[in-house]
Amino acid sequence: MVPPVRNGGKISFDKISFRGSPPAQGPTPKELEAAHRETLLRYAELLAACVTARLTGTRGPEDIYAQHIRDCLESVPFLPQGPGRVIDVGSGGGLPGLVWAICRPDIEAVLLDSVGKKCRAVQSIAEALGLSNARVVCARSEDAARSERERFDLACARAVASAGVTAELLSPLVRVGGLLLTFKGAKLAGELADVEASSKLRGRACLPAPPKWGRLGLNSPFVLPSGPEDSSRALVFWEKAAPCPRAYPRPAGMALTNAWWSSHGQNEKRRKRHEDAQRA
Repeated sequence: MVPPVRNGGKISFDKISFRGSPPAQGPTPKELEAAHRETLLRYAELLAACVTARLTGTRGPEDIYAQHIRDCLESVPFLPQGPGRVIDVGSGGGLPGLVWAICRPDIEAVLLDSVGKKCRAVQSIAEALGLSNARVVCARSEDAARSERERFDLACARAVASAGVTAELLSPLVRVGGLLLTFKGAKLAGELADVEASSKLRGRACLPAPPKWGRLGLNSPFVLPSGPEDSSRALVFWEKAAPCPRAYPRPAGMALTNAWWSSHGQNEKRRKRHEDAQRA
């Protein structure tokens, strides 16, 4: 994992090793905000005004703008250069997918969610904003990955699941050479350690083992800080280095209860915790 790098509060791209194309750098988040502020503010107002579905845990357009829209703007410079296809998995209120569509009218942004009332609400918001490049799809990610397998340049999930689970859900959607992206906070180090812990040593000779992420066709993740200097927020990327094995996507829900990186005993404990939570 590449550690976070800051240079006077700014991301230093030259410290990151991408084996494929480097991320698009283009305008900075602040420049994007200045250029699209009117539409982004209108989006925040529409999110706050929605009564048919609760699209964010935050209420009030000012808080939605400050806490969610500005956070999503941090990811826009990493979208593919030129026309491309990107997908926002578990989009909820369209964060970050509608922010992408606003700031990058040259890309097709697919907003994927399995909750029908959220999809209908976000479709209405996209139409109200006049976003012809945003397409709302109501489906589970596992089903979308079967019909749109490895057809996207970038796939993202924001506040959907742990890093390991997120990587499993996104990898089948992304073409080789594309990027997976997730937004993370203070729990990130533990989530990555959970996947990588048993990758460090193998056999009696204690030889280094290959990173487990390769099981999903991914290079090891790299992490970039986002938000204020004292923030724990980060963007986490994986480069798609090889085709995702045909074993993925697995049946719906299995990623949460039967971790691809864990031993049988760990999976049994995780499955029992999940079942207990379902009964509670």
